[in-house]
Amino acid sequence: MAKNHVPDWLNNSLWSSRSPPPQQSLTPAKTSIDSEDMNRSTNSVVKSSVSTESSVNMPVPVPPPAVIRAEPRPVPPPSPKVEIIGPLNSSSSNCRSDGENGSSDSSTTTSGISSTEDISRQAQLSQELSRKIINLGEVRRLASQGIPDGPGIRAIVWKLLLGYLPTEKALWPTELAKKRPEYKQFKEELLMNPSEIARRLEKSASLENDGTGTDIEGKGVLSRSKVTQEEHPLSLGKSSIWNQFFQDTEIIEQIDRDVKRTHPDLHFFSGDTPSAKSNQDALRIILIIFAKLNPGIRYVQGMNEILAPLFYVFRNDPNEEDPAMAEADTFFCFVELLSGFRDNFCQQLDNSVVGIRSTITRLSQLLKEHDEELWRHLEVTTNVNPQFYAFRWITLLLTQEFNFPDSLLIWDTLLSDPEGPQETLLRICCAMLIIVRRRLLAGDFTSNLKLLQNYPSSNISHLLYVANKLRVKSAG
Repeated sequence: MAKNHVPDWLNNSLWSSRSPPPQQSLTPAKTSIDSEDMNRSTNSVVKSSVSTESSVNMPVPVPPPAVIRAEPRPVPPPSPKVEIIGPLNSSSSNCRSDGENGSSDSSTTTSGISSTEDISRQAQLSQELSRKIINLGEVRRLASQGIPDGPGIRAIVWKLLLGYLPTEKALWPTELAKKRPEYKQFKEELLMNPSEIARRLEKSASLENDGTGTDIEGKGVLSRSKVTQEEHPLSLGKSSIWNQFFQDTEIIEQIDRDVKRTHPDLHFFSGDTPSAKSNQDALRIILIIFAKLNPGIRYVQGMNEILAPLFYVFRNDPNEEDPAMAEADTFFCFVELLSGFRDNFCQQLDNSVVGIRSTITRLSQLLKEHDEELWRHLEVTTNVNPQFYAFRWITLLLTQEFNFPDSLLIWDTLLSDPEGPQETLLRICCAMLIIVRRRLLAGDFTSNLKLLQNYPSSNISHLLYVANKLRVKSAG
């Protein structure tokens, strides 16, 4: 018998998961946003009051007909091994997929065994990308189901979906020849030391005055009488290049700390290898340039987690002859991606209709619309404030809730939505709640909060299916 306010299709056992067995941790803990204010430290404040969740025995749901993708979750020793191929190899190679039905049978990663549907979709994407004029609508449709692993397919598709590449292939060389030198110029101008800036300005002025530049001042050395207030290292003026330099230093130090913590379980981003250090340097430079070009936002903790998937995909594109160009491509795509979420990172807008609190409220309303019983139990009966778990989900685009390969699949769906990723993100977050609704309905404040702050491993194909079901239901 269906309960009041609960859609009939939610009463199927597929939408719920049973509690996973107790496990021992083999992988590093997930990185979360740190913050100086209460709004951005909710996660840590609440976690201190969370105790061990009591186990809830639920009926075992029927597994959906989809490949269960593995996530690096804590496991006991006899668990089956799953290998992540290529640069995704991490220091923790033994993984287990608990899945939403608690099964670890036939678990694979996105680099594992491809289904017939994946092979077919890969062929269709390759065919579409080979056309002179690419049908972006068809690419969106195919990508929304997840982009199968292939030689550079995801890199090209993401660049198309983010508007970095035009749909006319003949224009790609022209567009790249314009954007990549522009990024190089950003690096030369924005990463320069103030002393070098002062020397260049003085040298330029001297050459304009006498056309020689042979005297000591022309060589870039300023006499004491000609050092202006703005050029003095102790100047506190807003236009002082030195004052701005010292302000930037604080942000750069924060970026350095966050970059070093980016995906510590992946050799691509962490370790002492030259490759890992080079990748970290690229992330650092991109974030610094973004902060300087966007003084209204600058840098907010967590941006490194959003940047990482873009750089990983573009850096491992086998079709790119010069891998160094991945840094420039990543920068422009990162700017485009954040343009749809920038209000979530602006603290001054937190309480506005476009800020992060408003976005979390929309998630709450979406849950109430599709499953009022679950909404009432969470927010009224157990008083679980959505900010306690949804803040990280939304601001980090779910990069911390799932393993890295599964995050890429979720991003395929986010980027392919023609309406923008924000609404799709909220539907996926709502689907995450609905999938574990039985455990949530059986839980109290402590157990529910622990569950949502440490979301269980799930079948990503099934999660995206439920999210799409919410879209269809809303449209109907």
